[in-house]
Amino acid sequence: MSTNRFWAWLALAFGMIYFFVPLIATVEFSLRMRRGVYSFDAYRVVLSDPNFHATFGYSVVMALLTIGMGVILVVPTAYWVRLKLPRWRPIIEFITLLPLVIPAIVIVFGYVRMFNTSSILPLTGTASGTNLLLMLGYTTLALPYMYRAVDTGLRAIDVATLTEAAQSLGAGWFTIMTRVILPNVLVAVLSGAFLTFAIVIGEFTMAALLNRPAFGPYMQLLGANRAYEPAALAVIAFAITWACMGLIQLVTRFSRHTQAAR
Repeated sequence: MSTNRFWAWLALAFGMIYFFVPLIATVEFSLRMRRGVYSFDAYRVVLSDPNFHATFGYSVVMALLTIGMGVILVVPTAYWVRLKLPRWRPIIEFITLLPLVIPAIVIVFGYVRMFNTSSILPLTGTASGTNLLLMLGYTTLALPYMYRAVDTGLRAIDVATLTEAAQSLGAGWFTIMTRVILPNVLVAVLSGAFLTFAIVIGEFTMAALLNRPAFGPYMQLLGANRAYEPAALAVIAFAITWACMGLIQLVTRFSRHTQAAR
């Protein structure tokens, strides 16, 4: 037993070293912009850059739109599959997992081919159309995570009983979805939303090939032309991602406490 515990702690220590040493090195390097002393000059330069504010704001807006689109698409689909079409569940799961095996560059080239200026629906011909196309692409990339989160939330509730109870009280499908199902899977939706936010903030391929002013291409451009600022930007992006992960844990823990109190 003690031997197993020793190897478990050894594996944990190796994993922590493997994870934290590069991160610590990046943080240390980002503080060395001023020769001979540690300073936050690199962070000050990055945070005062107008392009940082513009690209980060653009990506935040796109993330919020992507989350909204994902909720509208995934929640009714997962609910209907669980309620009426359980035999279709393996097929739907397979479809939602396809973005994990199809590279983003393949997806975006397919979008460009289908929606270029010579097609029936020339979305790439205008900035708003390209933004719409990018948002749809982000929704596709986030689909596996959003669907899995929502499907897990639906497993925890009795969908059929809740639906029958709501229908017996005269509720329509829209009311059932918005006032019965969605509140009961809100924690799962928020988990998928935070994951979607982290994906959109760091995504590079689609935004670069569609020539959109997103945060991912900005990070790549800064990394190609500066030394210390890219390290600071990487630390900032890492902090944003981990903040999203922390919010997921916080929301999940709060939900468990609320259910226990009931």
